[in-house]
Amino acid sequence: MSRLARLASVPLICAFALTTMPASGTAQNFGRAPTVVGTKIADGQAYATVVVLEHQKNPSDNGRMLLAFEGNGGIPIYESTDHGASWHFVADAQDSTGVDPSRCHLQWQPHLQEMPRTQFGIPAGTVLLSASTVCRPAGSNFRGQEMYLRLFTSNDFGRSWSYRSTYAESKNGSPVWEPNLLILDDGTFVEFYSDETHKAEGYNQLLSHKVSKDGGKTWGPEVFDTALPGGVERPGMVIIARLPDGRYIYSYEDVDGPVLNQVHVKFSRDGLDWGDPTDRGTPVQSMSGQYPENTPNVFWFPIGGKKGTLVVTSRSTGGPAADAAGNTLFWNNNLGEGPWWTAPTPVQKIGNSRAGWTQAMVLQSDGKLLHITSSGTPDTAAAGSRRGPGNQILFNSARVDFNRYEAESAAQQGTAVMRDRSMSNGAKARLGAKDVGKLTFDIYVPDAGPHTLEVEYTDIGFEAVPRLDVNGNAVTGSVADVKLDSAISAQAARDLGTRTSGKHMILSAVANLWAGNNRIEIKGGEYALDVDYLEVHPVGR
Repeated sequence: MSRLARLASVPLICAFALTTMPASGTAQNFGRAPTVVGTKIADGQAYATVVVLEHQKNPSDNGRMLLAFEGNGGIPIYESTDHGASWHFVADAQDSTGVDPSRCHLQWQPHLQEMPRTQFGIPAGTVLLSASTVCRPAGSNFRGQEMYLRLFTSNDFGRSWSYRSTYAESKNGSPVWEPNLLILDDGTFVEFYSDETHKAEGYNQLLSHKVSKDGGKTWGPEVFDTALPGGVERPGMVIIARLPDGRYIYSYEDVDGPVLNQVHVKFSRDGLDWGDPTDRGTPVQSMSGQYPENTPNVFWFPIGGKKGTLVVTSRSTGGPAADAAGNTLFWNNNLGEGPWWTAPTPVQKIGNSRAGWTQAMVLQSDGKLLHITSSGTPDTAAAGSRRGPGNQILFNSARVDFNRYEAESAAQQGTAVMRDRSMSNGAKARLGAKDVGKLTFDIYVPDAGPHTLEVEYTDIGFEAVPRLDVNGNAVTGSVADVKLDSAISAQAARDLGTRTSGKHMILSAVANLWAGNNRIEIKGGEYALDVDYLEVHPVGR
């Protein structure tokens, strides 16, 4: 479908808008903070996790969604029975092991799963909750807390929870964190987590797993998955997704790594062997050097061809056009090979040091992505707070265009990246005139054949048209105005505090692309101009 008649750059559902400070360790976020978009579910800190039930005894219960997150003193469970359109409170999950409630709480880093089949005495459809119980001895500091990673089950949609086992716990004041449960095809349970108990062995923190062959009652020895010696780096926050070729992918943050806090991914054929633990894996990064940083989640969605689309979310982004608020997702349609590209997240939030930790996404039947994440609030942002009890859980559904390649994510020659709220992901690349400027897009397409290429751009006072090369050959096209909605134009002008630069135009062309990797170059025109994005679609779609 042609994009000539629309500009999906400025959100029209506006709850509030304000400026935030960049998160620690991130590059400065140019311009103004994005307008917040989303509906509040409840007050809450972070770590949104959603399970869509698919294996219920009563088929009418399939499609029901359960949501858990870190609250302000517990793990609230919410439910949706209308495919994520609305949410209602179910219960606060509690530790049922008989802990002292005056000092111990089931509190941090929840992860929800569903039992796919009846096995080990666990009925199909049982909901599984992995989470951390924290016990605070009187007068202790943070490092003196006792932490227990535990597994619980529920057969009444989260109304009540039964204890199954404890598979890791803190030692000598060194914590264990961030559980993630994987159930293999044969029913094997694998609990992944972050472990700080090996500091004496030279690991500041490492990623490991334990295996259970009896449905989580008992657990085997700890196995290191990512363990970087030297006592500095802190790999953490593993999240796992299944790929269509049967492999598994996990994302993690490399805190204090060579690139501060950059998100990496690793792959496994069986969900158990993740290669050399000293291998960091593959950094998630665009051609321009943009990357997600801190608290990632990874998803695979069956859209965009046989290989589908991988999506990574994070608390913030680094590199060109850095997004300190974390309202950018990274995507890849080649099973993690090659460059990653950026797009706006459906929820646009206020960032702080806790907002956006481990976000949830669900592909809906209409092709939209349901997105749930934590956000700061107007009050805390206005007061300059970067964390605290003021966070809230927001949700929103929106279509994300995975045929759009943002100019600021391309490899750049003779260009400058700038924040601009009138552009599709809040940024643009100013392309130098003639042969000075060039943007290079290495893109993967699943099928060979004719494709429509559309470049949205604006001039900056002198009329200019960019040039297109496809796989080394010049391609000619036609130019048309973009018909901007007046409300969008007015909102963009208010957000910018100035008029939008130039007139939005589309250069449209048709070119034959190869199945697999293609190189598309946008070259400078007679004068400098601003490029927003490149879109690529098979002809007729």
